[in-house]
Amino acid sequence: MNLSGIDESRLQLALALAEKSIGLSDPNPRVGCVLADREGVVRAEGWTQHAGGPHAEAHALHLAEQAGADLRGGTAWVTLEPCAHHGRTPPCCDALTRAGLSRVVVAIRDPFPQVAGEGLRRLAAAGLQVDLLPADHPLATQAREINIGFLSHVERGRPWVRLKVAMSIDGRTALPNGRSQWITGPAARHDTHAWRRRASAVLTGIGTVLADRPRLDVRLVETALQPLRVIVDSALRTPTDAPILAPPGKCLIATTSVDRARADALRAAGAEVLVSGLPGQRVDLHELVKTLARRQVNEVHVEAGAVLNGAWMAAGLVDELIVYLAPKVLGSGPAIAQFGPIEQLEQAVAWRLQEAVVVAGDLRLRFRQP
Repeated sequence: MNLSGIDESRLQLALALAEKSIGLSDPNPRVGCVLADREGVVRAEGWTQHAGGPHAEAHALHLAEQAGADLRGGTAWVTLEPCAHHGRTPPCCDALTRAGLSRVVVAIRDPFPQVAGEGLRRLAAAGLQVDLLPADHPLATQAREINIGFLSHVERGRPWVRLKVAMSIDGRTALPNGRSQWITGPAARHDTHAWRRRASAVLTGIGTVLADRPRLDVRLVETALQPLRVIVDSALRTPTDAPILAPPGKCLIATTSVDRARADALRAAGAEVLVSGLPGQRVDLHELVKTLARRQVNEVHVEAGAVLNGAWMAAGLVDELIVYLAPKVLGSGPAIAQFGPIEQLEQAVAWRLQEAVVVAGDLRLRFRQP
C-alpha cells in the first residue's frame, strides 16, 4: 500500500492514544483509533478502556456520536485489526461498518484466534477499503511494541518476561549486606514505575522481600490498575506484615512448601498462596509462567536479586533485560545474576542492545535476545 503523509500522522496519533491504555486495558490489547469524516477532518479519538469496557473503535465511535459527527465516507486509523467476535463487547468491525466509513487503515493484524484476519475480511466484504501496513513498516513495529505482552501471550502461550536491575558501573546491584536502596536516582525510580505499570504482574524473590521490604506497587506514575505482585518463596518465609502484602492490588506467593499453618497465616494477611513445584525444591519457574498465562498475565516485570535473576536466565525465560546504570563504584556486592559457572565464553548468555537512554544522572540500557 502507498501510505500518505496524512495516514502516517493519523497512525502516529492512534499509537499515542494506544499508550493511554497502558495500566488500564489489561488483559485486553492496547489499541488506539482515529476517526475522520469524508473531508478528512478528525472527528473523534478513542483508546481501549478497562476490560469489559469499550474497545478503541467503540470508544471513538461513541465520542463521534456524542459530537453529532457524520462519519459516512470517512476513514478510521486503528493500531490493531478490529475484532470480529462477540466477547465482552460486540465486534468492532461491524460497528465501523454501521458507521458508514469507506476506509480503514490498520497497523498490524490481531493474531487472536477469533480475529486473525477475520476482522479485515469482514470489513472488505462490507465494501470498505482496507489498508494493512507491511509487517516491516516502522509504525507496525511500534504497534507490536505497545502490545508485545499480548502478542507473546497469544502467539507463544506465555507472558513476555522483562527483568529489571539497577547496578553500579562496576556491576554491583547491592552492598555485601544486601541493601540496594538506592543505587539509582529519583528519575530512574520514577522510570521504573512506568515499566511496572506496563506489566500485568511484578515479581520478586523472598530475598528482596526480607532485605528491602518493598511494596512493588505503582506509585510514582498514575495508573488505573495495580499489577499482581508475585513473590517466589519456596519455604514460605514471607513475614505476615510485609508491605508487599498490603493493598492496593493483590499478592500471590509461589511456593513449594506444604506448611499449612504458614500458608493459612499468609492468606489471613491477604496473600494468595500457590504451590508451584515439588516440596523441598525451588519453585518451578516454567510452571509459574504457565500459571500466570492462564491468569491472563501478558507481561511479567521481574525485580529480584542475583539468585532469582540467575534462575530466570538459566531457565531461558527472560525476553528483555533493562539495566539502570548508576555512576557509582561499590567495590563489592552481588552482580546481576548468579548462575553457572561457565567454562567457555561461547556459553555466555548473549543479548542485543535495543536502546540506550539517559535518565537524569543514570543510564537505562535495554537488551533483548539476539
